[in-house]
Amino acid sequence: MSDIENSGILRKLSRDKSFYFFTSIGNYTGEWAASLEDFVKKIPNLDVKSLEFHLYRGDFEKWVGETLEDNALVYKIKQLKELKPIGIDLRDRLYLIVFKHYESVKKPASTSYTATFKKSNPTIVNFEAVKSQNVKEVSPSD
Repeated sequence: MSDIENSGILRKLSRDKSFYFFTSIGNYTGEWAASLEDFVKKIPNLDVKSLEFHLYRGDFEKWVGETLEDNALVYKIKQLKELKPIGIDLRDRLYLIVFKHYESVKKPASTSYTATFKKSNPTIVNFEAVKSQNVKEVSPSD
């Protein structure tokens, strides 16, 4: 298991650690996310009022930082909040940010693999010129 999975970013959470979407205090949408993958999948279909409610209260930042332990995504969400998007613009931007981040963390880092090549016996190559009996020498004047 990778460090990212161990840290909580990609793991499936219990219901008590999941994110629950509301449009306002006491108005639960019926939607919840138990992982970063769930979160990404829910964003396109959520009421934009719910996204606005949670973004501007800092709920996304808190859940991502404290529960998923993903400070890089917290930073990206804070940058988005500074732009003050609303409505569909917010939904589109949030989805793009979270989707790209999710895709980048779920891929194994290609630089973490090192290839080594070991050969027990050296290869010997003989570069002596050997003239074949079937080869006709050609001079530049031909």
